[in-house]
Amino acid sequence: MSNISQSLSVQKALDDAPISRYQWKTILLCFLIVATDGLDTAAIGFIAPAIVADWGLSKPQLTPLFISGLIGLTLGAIVFGPLADRLGRKKILIFSVFFFGLMSLLSAFSPDMETLAFLRFLTGIGLGGAMPTAITMTSEFLPTRRRSALVTLMFCGFTLGSALGGVLTAQLLHLVNWHGILVLGGVLPLTLVIALYFFLDESPRYRVSKNESPASIAAFMGKITGKAYPNTVFHLDEIKTGKSAVTALFQPGLIMVTAVLWLAFFMSFLIIYLFSSWVPTLLGSIGVELSKASWITAAFQIGGTLGAIYLGSLMDKRNPYKVLITSYILGAGFIALIGFSTSNIPLLVLGIFGAGVGISGAQVGFNSLSAILYPTECRATGVSWANAAGRCGAIFGAFAGGTMISWGYEFTTIFKSLAFPALITASCILVLYMFSLAKQKRVSHDASINATPANVS
Repeated sequence: MSNISQSLSVQKALDDAPISRYQWKTILLCFLIVATDGLDTAAIGFIAPAIVADWGLSKPQLTPLFISGLIGLTLGAIVFGPLADRLGRKKILIFSVFFFGLMSLLSAFSPDMETLAFLRFLTGIGLGGAMPTAITMTSEFLPTRRRSALVTLMFCGFTLGSALGGVLTAQLLHLVNWHGILVLGGVLPLTLVIALYFFLDESPRYRVSKNESPASIAAFMGKITGKAYPNTVFHLDEIKTGKSAVTALFQPGLIMVTAVLWLAFFMSFLIIYLFSSWVPTLLGSIGVELSKASWITAAFQIGGTLGAIYLGSLMDKRNPYKVLITSYILGAGFIALIGFSTSNIPLLVLGIFGAGVGISGAQVGFNSLSAILYPTECRATGVSWANAAGRCGAIFGAFAGGTMISWGYEFTTIFKSLAFPALITASCILVLYMFSLAKQKRVSHDASINATPANVS
């Protein structure tokens, strides 16, 4: 005779409990993971001028350095997403953080651009696995009512890490050269691996999807919520297709969501990574010194951080699709403002800050939204592959930035053109919103068809 007396949804158990210290621990650890990613991303843009001077390169010759890392990020997201759905979120997070830390450390001793570009490619592979898996892990620990706000809060690690990376690099570069900056970028994640191994736990939703014993899952849920679950079996409030994670992305009902989501991520990342890679160099082209450029560029990251916190909170209170659509439209306006502000530094800083709020901040919220578009069995793959599509946009952005500079495009022209990808992203989110409304209508229709008169007296 079975000892199980009740069946309870994992999400309902999380929704019925307050946020615990156990969940805050997971948020903090994932915050530190994406912070090391952001620090690495920003540092490369700021050490680029030192590499140019050290090796006697031209600015367009930096393009392979930026693109190789982004190709690695794309490949890492493609490979590690399905592995996280198959092997577990924790294992993939630990391995990817260890791998990108080791490769960053080795890249500090590169003798030439070819070696550095190859090691940046390997670093990118690890980074590509870490970020989307951290998003998935965090989202699966949280109640619905706070998910958007807390996932965006976690992801603020990336924008804060980017801001810190830019400022630290600008201040330390003359002391330790670019080699020392890359050493720092390797040591920090390698140290973090130790904390992840001892303090990070596997996602409760993943545990249920892999059919761990009811007793062990009940005990684990008790640690999270602080409640006891005697004789309880936990289940997921979703239909399991039994398909592989990759195949599930392209099943009817998800294939159009996947396609539109990829286009939106492509355009959004194009803007963000062109900023990260080329803005310090572009500011130099209009006479802004590197020390000042670091603080001006940090306005983008600071705006992204504040915007993410505000937008994440707003997404939990209002329609998340409408919040993001509005944000990207406003971001497009601020990007255009940058193009008209070459001779007005305060206005330039305002434009960069506003673009950070509207684009970088919205992308953080978009990450949270993408995590709930997919079921547990393919969530890590869905989030990772959307990020991979975004990395393709980042590659295009890095390449386009170098190309426009080599063709002699002016600062004003480059930033005016960047407003269009933001408007395309807003349009894609509108389409996703329409898909969600259609899905809700189908669910309501099916529920009414399946209703029986048994409950009618």
